[in-house]
Amino acid sequence: MEHDAGTDLTSLTATELMRLYRAGDASPVEATVAVLERIERVDPAINAYCLVDAESALSDARASEARWTRHRATGDPIGHLEGVPTSIKDLVLTRGWPTLRGSLAIDPDQPWDVDAPATARLREAGAVLLGKTTTPEFGCKGETNSLLTGITRNPWNPERTAGGSSGGSAAAVAAGLGPLSIGTDGAGSVRIPAGFCGGFGHKPSFGRVPAYPLSPFGTVSHLGPHTMSVADAALMLTVLSRPDSRDWTSLPYDPRDYSVGLDDGIRGLRVAYSPTLGYADVHPEVAASVDAAVGVLAELGAHVEQVDPGFEDPLDISTGLWFVSSRTVYETLTPDGQERTDPDFRAQAELGARLSAQDVQKLVLRRGALGMLMRQFMERYDLLVTPALAVPAFEARPAGSVPMTPETMLGWTPFTYPFNLTQQPACTIPCGLTADGLPVGLQIVGPMFDDALVLRAARAFESARPIARPTI
Repeated sequence: MEHDAGTDLTSLTATELMRLYRAGDASPVEATVAVLERIERVDPAINAYCLVDAESALSDARASEARWTRHRATGDPIGHLEGVPTSIKDLVLTRGWPTLRGSLAIDPDQPWDVDAPATARLREAGAVLLGKTTTPEFGCKGETNSLLTGITRNPWNPERTAGGSSGGSAAAVAAGLGPLSIGTDGAGSVRIPAGFCGGFGHKPSFGRVPAYPLSPFGTVSHLGPHTMSVADAALMLTVLSRPDSRDWTSLPYDPRDYSVGLDDGIRGLRVAYSPTLGYADVHPEVAASVDAAVGVLAELGAHVEQVDPGFEDPLDISTGLWFVSSRTVYETLTPDGQERTDPDFRAQAELGARLSAQDVQKLVLRRGALGMLMRQFMERYDLLVTPALAVPAFEARPAGSVPMTPETMLGWTPFTYPFNLTQQPACTIPCGLTADGLPVGLQIVGPMFDDALVLRAARAFESARPIARPTI
């Protein structure tokens, strides 16, 4: 295969790689070798991967290369992600690899013979599976650190956190360690690290991407793509949203191709802009970058109105439900396993034990009221935009560095968790850098079920403000 000798295949998006494959100007084997070499060279500094299986990845790549050869010769169908190097967060079951969930309490010596729906769909689409990306224990927090895998660091500045809990996935795609990754989001866990690492992260409408097993953290938990372009996320969502009967909470299958209409723009859309959601304290550089980004949306033809949705901070709802779920997981472990857990996860479990069944039911009812309010709010607006995070990436630190409270867990990310409670689609896209060179993210929230509109708006913004990569 021939391509421009100056082209770094690890810097390309999946969409760009597929274009080269189609023309015969690059091959899945070349791209996979380049990514594996870059992982070996770069990942020790950021610790995005907890497992890399080079032999399996190269086998996938050779099989994909043969399918591309047949496709170019005969026109045989080709997968949506054929030959694209892809990683999987270590909360998502993957046949042949242990899924340790960032925990010393999980026994790696057991059968690993089941693919989660997301993994199965990626295989069917021809993706080259590289390995598993890091997560805090059981995905329990918005930083990626654990007793099992240590600290995952930010490609823009390794002294800063990559965020979490999909920090490994976000750091990997930002650092060129594979253009695609699948993450999970229970209170912002796709959007937080995408915001901190300067990538694109999409939390689909709940049920849009089938899950198995269902998350022990319940109906706040979503699966979604990490990429460095909106077009790549649309490709991934088209694949990941395909049906799987193991998830009884999944939405009816919509055979939509999310790439169709992606470039239709946002002219005439009604956009609500809420700089604080009525309660958040936002870092001034974040506020300024997001305000400028909203100006870009107006220049693109959107009708922007600054307005708050009208709800109080639901931090105690989100953390209360989360802590109870942490307790549920904790109680499935053996006494030895419980002793080996991360201090942050153990502290969450202890907080969860203090909540009664009546306490939980009250939280559920308040969650329902919030969902109703937002359904009605989104009847007046096509989209809601906010900062993705209230602060730039903070210091990377080990597990147990600060006391576990609702505020230390999620208080610095007040824009993400409300939309897990409401189950709306929401994405994070980079919109600037601080004076220290750290990414700032814009969050775009859509009405329930309209993932296509969220992606379309993000693509419009990206067309005016392309996503930059860190130098690492």
